[in-house]
Amino acid sequence: MLRPSNARRAIVLALILATACGQAPAPSLAPAATLKDAFRGAFRVGAALNSDQFFERDARGAALVKAQFNTITAENALKWEHVHPRPNTYDFAASDQYVAFGEKNGMFLVGHTLVWHNQTPRWVFEDASGKPVGRDTLLARMRDHIQTVVGRYKGRIKGWDVVNEALNEDGTLRRSPWLTIIGDDYIVKAFEYAHEADSAAELYYNDYSVENAAKRNGAVQLITKLKAQGVPVAAIGLQGHDKMDWPTPAQQDSTIVALAKLGVKVNITELDVDVLPPAVQNRTADVSMRAQQDPRTNPYASGLPDSVQRALAARYASLFQVFLAHRDVIDRVTFWGVGDGDSWLNNWPVPGRVSYPLLFDRQDSPKLAFDAVIRTARQMRAEK
Repeated sequence: MLRPSNARRAIVLALILATACGQAPAPSLAPAATLKDAFRGAFRVGAALNSDQFFERDARGAALVKAQFNTITAENALKWEHVHPRPNTYDFAASDQYVAFGEKNGMFLVGHTLVWHNQTPRWVFEDASGKPVGRDTLLARMRDHIQTVVGRYKGRIKGWDVVNEALNEDGTLRRSPWLTIIGDDYIVKAFEYAHEADSAAELYYNDYSVENAAKRNGAVQLITKLKAQGVPVAAIGLQGHDKMDWPTPAQQDSTIVALAKLGVKVNITELDVDVLPPAVQNRTADVSMRAQQDPRTNPYASGLPDSVQRALAARYASLFQVFLAHRDVIDRVTFWGVGDGDSWLNNWPVPGRVSYPLLFDRQDSPKLAFDAVIRTARQMRAEK
């Protein structure tokens, strides 16, 4: 639990960094400083990789991943539309390479994601005439998919996002085709099939905006129900698609506390911090949201001002203070992308914006935010 003194320290550190931001940006820390070493003994630090990185076509990005991270997640290679695009047709070319890259570099591998309402082909939910299939048919398709994919990487991929984004913003179950066709036990069945395929793998539930009270309450109810039914949920993933002012350190802290009380780990799974003005009214990470291009929501097309760089550094420092205070229940903090140029936020919810949400810039060089995160880890070690 984040004690009041630690919470105050997180806020104070952020204010100190922000105050220091009146000065010119300091040079980056030596390249020898790495995230995986800075947080060793606290939690793993990782990134979601695209195919250019794990095929090493992006040699610079691949080198940065090897140097900085000790866990990786497949950004798209294991999603249903990529690995199982047509009935009875699997394509493991990309996912095999992802696993080979991770194993070669001694990394903890995460599979993302088995059951989701997005990036799942329509055929999964329909019969030959385009009508919705029945419960038994969809369960059979789910079981085949999960057991084929998880079974292929048994003992190699150590953790799986089994069910992704099953909750609405108000904490109720999303009326996805999984829910409407199978019923609310589709979540139980997904975990059951994954556990059958690899009983040693860690199984996760993953979602965004859980820091908001209504959705957090829904997540608590869901995990409580699953645990009561004996479902082997090892951790809940807080995606962490954050804004500069949301969630507050207190919201982040209280969410981790509430979920950890359920007897699960609480991992940060898709971390980024959006510095751009909001293009949609709702604070959401729903990939289906779209907004029109507007120069007012793309103010840093020619570069990020120093003042915003410094504010981003302060924001990351305050987040990692909270994560470190809960290192007893956090196994992993994973960024959703490696450098700013890789981020999905360049094209969501507005295509073609220039976003700066990560610790490394478009040249894969460390930003002030990287320095702030490393210094936060060093402060933790100094206080031990």
